[in-house]
Amino acid sequence: MTSQSPDDPPLRQLVLKIHSRCDLLCDHCYVYQHADQSWRSRPTFIRPETVRAVAARLAEYAGSRDLESVSVILHGGEPLLVGPARLRDICAELTRALAPLTALDLRMHTNAVTLNRRHLDVCREFGVRVSVSLDGDRAANDRHRLDRRGRSSYDRVVRGIRLLQEPEYRHLFSGVLCTVDVANDPVAVHDALTELAPPRIDYLLPHSTWDSPPPNPAGTTTPYADWLLAVFDRWEQQGRPMPVRTFDSVLSTLRGGPPLTEALGLAPSDLAVIETDGDFEQADWLKSAYAGAPETGYDVFRHGFAEFAAHPGVQARQRGVDGLGDICRGCPVVRSCGGGLYGHRYRSGNGFDNPSVFCGDLRSLIEGIADRVTDRAFSPAVLGSDRLSWAQLELDRVLLRRAQQHLASEPDWADAWRLLLALDSDAGTAPHLDEVLAHPYVRTSLQRSLRGPADTARFMSLAAAAALRARVPATLSWDQPGTRLHLPTWGTYRLDAPGRIEVTVAPDAFRVRENRGSGAGWVRLDGLPVSTQWRPVDRLPVQDGPLVDDADPYRDCYPVPVAPSLECGEFAERMARAYELLAKDPPDRPGAPEAFRPTVLTPLTAGSGLALGSHGFGALGVAVDVTPEEFARELPRIGRRARLTALRETADLHRPGSPAGVLLDRADDGLGQGAHEEAARALTALTLLPETELTATGAVLVARMWSQWSSVCEGS
Repeated sequence: MTSQSPDDPPLRQLVLKIHSRCDLLCDHCYVYQHADQSWRSRPTFIRPETVRAVAARLAEYAGSRDLESVSVILHGGEPLLVGPARLRDICAELTRALAPLTALDLRMHTNAVTLNRRHLDVCREFGVRVSVSLDGDRAANDRHRLDRRGRSSYDRVVRGIRLLQEPEYRHLFSGVLCTVDVANDPVAVHDALTELAPPRIDYLLPHSTWDSPPPNPAGTTTPYADWLLAVFDRWEQQGRPMPVRTFDSVLSTLRGGPPLTEALGLAPSDLAVIETDGDFEQADWLKSAYAGAPETGYDVFRHGFAEFAAHPGVQARQRGVDGLGDICRGCPVVRSCGGGLYGHRYRSGNGFDNPSVFCGDLRSLIEGIADRVTDRAFSPAVLGSDRLSWAQLELDRVLLRRAQQHLASEPDWADAWRLLLALDSDAGTAPHLDEVLAHPYVRTSLQRSLRGPADTARFMSLAAAAALRARVPATLSWDQPGTRLHLPTWGTYRLDAPGRIEVTVAPDAFRVRENRGSGAGWVRLDGLPVSTQWRPVDRLPVQDGPLVDDADPYRDCYPVPVAPSLECGEFAERMARAYELLAKDPPDRPGAPEAFRPTVLTPLTAGSGLALGSHGFGALGVAVDVTPEEFARELPRIGRRARLTALRETADLHRPGSPAGVLLDRADDGLGQGAHEEAARALTALTLLPETELTATGAVLVARMWSQWSSVCEGS
């Protein structure tokens, strides 16, 4: 018996079957209506000793893998049938064992037919998030989801959802699960679900195999893609009122991000299932393949999670693209599709070594979404750095407007927003606001605030920095969480302590008042007299030299660690010598549209070389030990990469997921590194792609790359 290697992806999710029976008789249920009927021999509900063993094993595993969090999904059958008292005991035991070691994310999947306040009070006590199965409007839902007397479940499910939406329980509602039936009207189904305002919708393909194909009453080629694309169009028309996991996963992977569901993408499986008797199983939807398909022979009394994770069936779902057959590996949408759900690949005779039974639908869906979200309008940003910088600034403005929606409820933000609007509306001050917005690490702060809690203090300081640059008098107050007040593009002011501050801006100076009354002196921008609390950002002493920013709290956006704040003298001197070398032998003609001129240099730890991060256009990370010669040699290559990355942020160059993306990278790298043959091969392949693969902007970029390649070859 083997255990999981420490290098293998860890298990992070457990589906815990707490009741093996159900109060509905859905005719599409993979537990009761498919090949595997092992539920008949399972205990009706999970025993306390089994729960204790599960909790102990999972705690042991979480500790051994140093997991920051684990998810336990209470499942069935119908989990509510255990009753509120048993439900509370289960949650309490899991919390007791796991909470001291890791963050426990408790969830429950239910049909909500018997959901009541006693259940929800337990869920509220332990933070259990609840997903509800509902297949659309009454007609769609009752096509399959009837109770054991053949009666509609619709009203009871909706009653449960309405209960979940009451103020004291609303935070527990995590979304709706809907199994697709192509006999139902897709728009009617989606509209019925959106009327219930769930936090998320998850459309699920019906569990099917090559031996038992999915229903196709109309006999069309891609009925499930057609159905889902109709829903996608409606979702877009509505303005995407809530996340839809299938669509969000495709959109994420098309842009190079991670998959968001186990049914799509190449992420390794991180899921275990434990039945009511304590048996470890693989994903329980494998029951639709054949009797015994999910069995492992392991149980929680004799085996641990590491042993389960080493099971060949689990390992098979952790190999990414290497775990797929030749057909899937050669498919242009494999990164988004991932071969589909593992169970949907089954065919008797060769097991799971097949494409998904939904193969054509998945490809049509992914390509259909890609076509729909591709912006084919021409972007002037491709024509030069000045236009690219302008497009980047417009992107920052869009992100700031989005952040404003998150910040609007903050009591101090209204004054800052009014100040920013006033600066933007005046032709004399707007360019100064633009200068602050274009600071690359402002982009980083905007992106992070949109993904998580908005950093109010950061944007208050941004408004103050813009007023200071525009020489507009202003006074703003806010709660500063740390002792470093950083004004983007200006520098860092050291506070005596975190707390309430008031920043007053005057022409050529500013003042910071703290709650304790200290620090009330004016800091003059000409540096006289010098304030011991103020450290301005340095600028290289060369024409149009970049800032040397080693203090911005959002500069930690590189793939390698940034250097701690340092006195920039030696670093700045080395970079100044590098710019002298560039002036003697410029890698690009001065003023040429291809020339990359960093606006900000940030020191990185030694040995890091030159690096780009997740920031706006213009920032460049430079290791503290980079020599002037190395900087001058590497700048053209990394500058090309910076331009291509920035262009992709502001314009679509090709259909998402297209092979054009990789080919553009190869052509760009080849030109940057002087690998002319490699660049020519990539550019030739781009030229031979179908016309629809590249947008107008992408086609112009390829033409410009060919021109650059020709110029280099003619001059060599």
